[in-house]
Amino acid sequence: MPETISVRCCIAGGGPAGMMLGLLLARAGVPVLVLEKHADFLRDFRGDTLHPSTLEIMHELGLLEQFLRLPHQKVSRINARFGDLEFTVADFSHLPTQCRYVAFMPQWDFLNFLAEVASQYPTFQVRMSAEVTDLIESDGSVIGLRAETPTGPLEVHAALVVGADGRHSVVRKRAGLSVEEFGAPMDVLWFRLSRRASDPVDPMGRFDTGRIFIMLNRGDYWQCGFVIAKGSLAEVRAQGLWRSWPRLPQTASTSCKTGNRSNC
Repeated sequence: MPETISVRCCIAGGGPAGMMLGLLLARAGVPVLVLEKHADFLRDFRGDTLHPSTLEIMHELGLLEQFLRLPHQKVSRINARFGDLEFTVADFSHLPTQCRYVAFMPQWDFLNFLAEVASQYPTFQVRMSAEVTDLIESDGSVIGLRAETPTGPLEVHAALVVGADGRHSVVRKRAGLSVEEFGAPMDVLWFRLSRRASDPVDPMGRFDTGRIFIMLNRGDYWQCGFVIAKGSLAEVRAQGLWRSWPRLPQTASTSCKTGNRSNC
């Protein structure tokens, strides 16, 4: 028999949206359970930038000072190069916000912080290694979620079910909700380059005809993104990254993946 529990709200997915919603509901006194399919939040090459608007929300929640004690890099400007022309494309130093910069922080630190703060409220629960597999329906209405856990099947009955389980959302699929495709004709190949102390501090974007390359300062390494045509990963693998853009630095490690999570 599956384990069965009841809660006011059940959220599928413990990413930034799911964890922040769980925190906000718990603060408001709403019993909430977040189901996250992974055992932890340790996944690289995610959205590791916290923009001034996000930091403003943390300030409004009274969490900014505590949050900024976590290791992070502050970036007030973003530079770009088009051919031989180099200039600043974004300057956050004039924004009317508490933080006039982008904070670079691994997403797992952000999610762990949200989980830690939310867990201080008795109305908050999070279950790791709980992969949502289906909806529970009754008389045409969704009344809960089914999940698989290391200890066996789990059924969660809830007045409100929220699908925050990503681009391949099980909740969305089972609910029959349609997806609007925008057809972006590109993927992003992510990889690392070692960073020297003499290197620039600000992020850099390089734009040439049909080519985009970005470098994000992560302290002792650069997190690099190389935009490729959608579906061309096999071709890039076959000819090699450096032939795709011969002027890229030649010291990249093999830790890379595309925006659709394929290995390099």
